[in-house]
Amino acid sequence: MRTLRFHSYGSALDVLRVDETEPPRPGPGQIRVRVQACGLTPADWALCGGLFGGDLPRGIGLEVSGTVDGLGDGVTGVKVGDPVIAPVPFTGPTAGASELVVVDFWTPRPAGLDPVRAAALPMAVETAYRGLDELGIHEGATVLVHGTGSAVGYAAAQIALRRGARVITTAGETYADALREVGAEVTSHGEGMAERVTALAGGPVDPALDTALAKGAASALGSSTKASEQVLRLTGFARAGKPGARVGSAGGMDALRYDVLGEYAQLAADGLFSVPVARHFPLEDWRTAAELSLSGRACGKLVLRFD
Repeated sequence: MRTLRFHSYGSALDVLRVDETEPPRPGPGQIRVRVQACGLTPADWALCGGLFGGDLPRGIGLEVSGTVDGLGDGVTGVKVGDPVIAPVPFTGPTAGASELVVVDFWTPRPAGLDPVRAAALPMAVETAYRGLDELGIHEGATVLVHGTGSAVGYAAAQIALRRGARVITTAGETYADALREVGAEVTSHGEGMAERVTALAGGPVDPALDTALAKGAASALGSSTKASEQVLRLTGFARAGKPGARVGSAGGMDALRYDVLGEYAQLAADGLFSVPVARHFPLEDWRTAAELSLSGRACGKLVLRFD
């Protein structure tokens, strides 16, 4: 099978390559998925650089949609051919950017949700949901979500709105109107952001979720909130830029919330939730996708297709 992976650590553009290798076999409690689409995330490029180092070669691609291709011992409730969505383990010689992948957790892909849109969901939904849990966002709360042009930020704004919170977001022009349509209050980022946020909110907000991690934003976020420790920076790959800000893990293995993935997949199928996909590429064009992602100008999710 074809798989995108690296044999040494370094810049993703330098070390990644498409290999032919033997398909993985599902173990007890696992299924094998024939991949139709694989979402790309900043974590993929961090893995190439040595994050969570291990034996080489290593695969990339942490979220997929596809159809069930094989069952491990003890698996029930699913059969070969069923459409599924899944997060992907990232410690083996292959991962989600492959024609076939073995996964430990999966959820059905609802009718009406195409593979590309489905593959954009797992990491964004899990990370956003867990971040909002950590901040204690509930009905009646007011929350600032910084960086709603990112997949996680866009998902977090919608999830917080569904919880009944008042949501103030920072976003560029690409998604500002769409965010307003679902009920968020939107202002631009950059110079004067803190003043604009407090003007919208009628004063400092209680918690803020930082999904953008832009240089210089930490100070503005601290000024927008009542206390800097109420800023949660969602990253497993960088340190907080302001003393007192909390750092949440975008890729931690404890208390992951993939249990809500099925709910949000159904909402996406019903047109009530989305993670915006900027572009999708065939596997052969992975370099174009990687260059666009690393440039920071993707303006939405990037997805590899396996046609």
